[in-house]
Amino acid sequence: MTYLFHSARLGFRNWSDADIDPMASISADKEVMKYFPAVATYEQTAAFIKRMKDEFDERGYCYFAVDELSTNTFIGFIGLSWKTFEADFTPCVDIGWRLSPSAWNKGFATEGAIRCLDYAFDALKLAKVYSMAPKINTPSEHVMQKAGMIKIGEFEHPLLQDHPELRQCVLYVKSNPVNGH
Repeated sequence: MTYLFHSARLGFRNWSDADIDPMASISADKEVMKYFPAVATYEQTAAFIKRMKDEFDERGYCYFAVDELSTNTFIGFIGLSWKTFEADFTPCVDIGWRLSPSAWNKGFATEGAIRCLDYAFDALKLAKVYSMAPKINTPSEHVMQKAGMIKIGEFEHPLLQDHPELRQCVLYVKSNPVNGH
């Protein structure tokens, strides 16, 4: 497998069509998607992967497909994505993750987030990276904190207005130590 970069235990790469089935399984899991409005259908997952490939081609990053290196097993995604929904901090680059339950509680999300932030700042020369999640999604907020991101506030996510339990979101940021503000 050819990786764009790797951390101690994870390989980060662009998506392939072979990732659709395992990612569809992850995104159809109710426990994985409990902080989202709904589980994703197979078609939605296939469209998501196409969007990620297109974003990678256009910007040089995306929510990267991630493999656990010791087993060469696809475990989900961790990476960067361009966000343009209506908010006072957008457009911006977001860092996010979605992993298979079999990869939970092993530090992979934090390890991957730290490595993606390094990639964002060192290779891509981005000034800032944001992260957001519904306020009730404390596991993701803990990853943001462990990755060295700073909470800068909360906001009502415009795409979650029909979901009162999800719409209040936390917002974190990390600035590039070289050229960030």
